[in-house]
Amino acid sequence: MPCAIRLHAHGGPEVLRLEEVAVGRPRRGEVRLRQTAVGLNFIDVYGRTGLYPVTLPSGLGQEAAGVVIELGPGVRSLKEGDRVAYVHSQPGSYADERVMPVNRLVRVPADVSDQQAAAVMLKGLTAWYLLRRTYRVRKGDPVVIHAAAGGVGLIAVQWARHLGAEVIAVTGSGEKAAMAREHGAHHTILLGRGDLAARVREITGGKGVPVVYDSIGKDTFFDSLDCLRPFGLMVTYGNASGPVPPFSPMELAKRGSLFLTRPTLFTYIAKRAALERGAAELFAVMASGAVRIRIGQTYPLADAALAHRELEARRTTGSTVLIP
Repeated sequence: MPCAIRLHAHGGPEVLRLEEVAVGRPRRGEVRLRQTAVGLNFIDVYGRTGLYPVTLPSGLGQEAAGVVIELGPGVRSLKEGDRVAYVHSQPGSYADERVMPVNRLVRVPADVSDQQAAAVMLKGLTAWYLLRRTYRVRKGDPVVIHAAAGGVGLIAVQWARHLGAEVIAVTGSGEKAAMAREHGAHHTILLGRGDLAARVREITGGKGVPVVYDSIGKDTFFDSLDCLRPFGLMVTYGNASGPVPPFSPMELAKRGSLFLTRPTLFTYIAKRAALERGAAELFAVMASGAVRIRIGQTYPLADAALAHRELEARRTTGSTVLIP
């Protein structure tokens, strides 16, 4: 019988349980997948801890790759044996098998492995909307990317470099800084080693940057604001250190009429056409070699709790994949 990681209470990694589950038959417009690789993301931690509430009991995980093993009524766009991948707003990807709506699936190109596909649907499409939609990076733009050696970060660093940006990568260690440089960062800054904003302004000749991509949250929010030039855009898209506390909008005014956004991937890919466009652009930069997907570590699905501990301790680099 298929197994899945289930969550019956919010808490630490110890609340994750591997259980047998009944998958069920696909309904109209759905297919059943045998999953071969599952992506691990910090948003999974938020679901486990309750920062992003889920109805319990619940599955966990939002991206995976696999093979179609059963078609529901009316499905014509896919066939059994097709390789597909997805990112989905409903948690449940930590599983051997899953029933999914066809309109949330994309075909995996032949030159992309299942592990790569599972590692990029959430992280790669996040990098896509950050760099191509939220703020459209142009040649010559200096940009600050936090957590630059993480799953999203390494993709964003490479893609921003490919677009002609001057990439300023912020990391938590010298080893991670070296990794960011290997993936295209022009400058690296170690978090907590001096004044972040002062270093950014030194790099940019005192001007600051037009955009900061910050997935850290509480610990870096105001330092990130101070990196921006007038009319700059603060993109806070994660909470690795905790959510940003309430603050006065005057903080944006006094720093130069700044803009602030808190985007989510699922808004950007809500329409099928947007999902297809993003996936096509993502797979294209992968095929060109401009973006290389680094899978830093893999774990058996049964060891999901260990993978969460390593992720929260910031001992992971690149993307992490669970193997059902």
